[in-house]
Amino acid sequence: MLRIHFNVLAVFILTFIQYEIISLRIYTIQYGGFATVRIHNRKGRSTICAILIAGITLFSIAIPTAQAAGESGEQLYRRLTQIARSKGDMKIFKMLNADSRKLDWGKASEVSFVGNIRHLKAEGIEGSFDEVNIYLLRKLTGEIYILTLPEDKTMLEEGADSCYAGLDSKRQDKLNFKLKVVKGVVNGVEYQFAQLTEKPSQVMLDRIFKIAIILMLFFVMVGMGLTLTLKDFAIVFVKPKGMILGEILQFGFMPLMALLIGHLLGFYSEYPFIFVGMILITAIPGGVTSNLMTYYAKGDLALSISLTSFSTVLSLLFTPLLLALYCANVPEVTIPVKIVVQTILILVIVPLFIGMSVRSKWEKFAEKATPFFSALGVIALLFLIVAGVLSNLHIFADTDRYGFKFYSMVFAMTFLGMAFGALFSKMIGINNYQTRAISLETGLRNASLAMAIAILIQDFMGDFYSSMFVVSGIFGLWMYIAGFISIYLFKKVLPVEEKKE
Repeated sequence: MLRIHFNVLAVFILTFIQYEIISLRIYTIQYGGFATVRIHNRKGRSTICAILIAGITLFSIAIPTAQAAGESGEQLYRRLTQIARSKGDMKIFKMLNADSRKLDWGKASEVSFVGNIRHLKAEGIEGSFDEVNIYLLRKLTGEIYILTLPEDKTMLEEGADSCYAGLDSKRQDKLNFKLKVVKGVVNGVEYQFAQLTEKPSQVMLDRIFKIAIILMLFFVMVGMGLTLTLKDFAIVFVKPKGMILGEILQFGFMPLMALLIGHLLGFYSEYPFIFVGMILITAIPGGVTSNLMTYYAKGDLALSISLTSFSTVLSLLFTPLLLALYCANVPEVTIPVKIVVQTILILVIVPLFIGMSVRSKWEKFAEKATPFFSALGVIALLFLIVAGVLSNLHIFADTDRYGFKFYSMVFAMTFLGMAFGALFSKMIGINNYQTRAISLETGLRNASLAMAIAILIQDFMGDFYSSMFVVSGIFGLWMYIAGFISIYLFKKVLPVEEKKE
């Protein structure tokens, strides 16, 4: 129980720190091509206290409801997934669909629960609908039910007058189910079967959570765009060595390091979605956190901002590419590249350029509008705290999955990223002032973006325990600790003359 408390407390620490970072807005003023940055924190104590009170309240209410996910449901899901990938007897799909309709549904029990829809479709095989498709319902606790489908498949189409209508469009949502369940034996194995009695509805907290995280990212990226000009990108011609090395470290070294650690510690084979989460968080661009840390570290802030800007734009290509490359052979994992690209394009690239366009045409308006967009981001984050914790608290009961090895791994990735970022910078002769910025840009990621992508693709991918989300969230916590440790060490190993900003 103590370890469950630690996990939930970690979530609140993370969200509180994320709030503080969002409230720190970066304004860039150009003087002769060099950036001077002023950082302001205008949020009052009352809002901070409100977050803490909400966190404590949720903490006290939610803890008693935590329960561990069942392994049997995951094992069944894995077995059926392997069959769908032509690694088993495909006849079982047809048998499950056909035999379930013959059960005595008059003896079925009526149940209600919250869960997700899973749709497995055989790859590279032609056949009737029943031969190549199977629909599953998964409770949040991990139990799996085989969904008995109507013989008339038009009832599954979007807009059909049926409680089965549009099931595929609901796969990314957390749903309220009302159904009848009964046990049956197929091919010598006992299964739990279910029939829908009402059309599934999306859980309100799930809807709020997804809206909140989308709004938060969108407005924060608009706010970042309001502080940028094209001159911030022109620094690549002024400091090419630092810019090139910084991007190589971010999209080359970090994902490769995650790949090696994931294999060495066994996450690749034991917990494939934790492994995917490791690749995801290291393939994500930097964020305003690295700029803030560079400011405190008295490093090259102009270089840090430019690296963040470049990596954000490049993420549209490299994030989905690296996920597909390093996770192509991960057992039971298929990366929805299209969804990843769309998420980055809509939530990162578009708002970033909107903000930059507004600043280029109406600079004074941009300066006045920045606090407004920041406030909207904070409001969205408050919803994120409430909805996210209540919707995903069951995850943190799994202390075996998220134990000492897990937390050590996450901390090692961010701290080693900064250490090797500094080492490689010095190896090619970059001065300490720029090395500090490159080091922090290497180890610190945009954890909020990683969390958003993880939430949007987890149900599509079949991430049973939201492991990608947990990796991103815990990384977002540890990176602040590792960052301040690095800043302290910089004073001894990377001394610089203090410069006035």
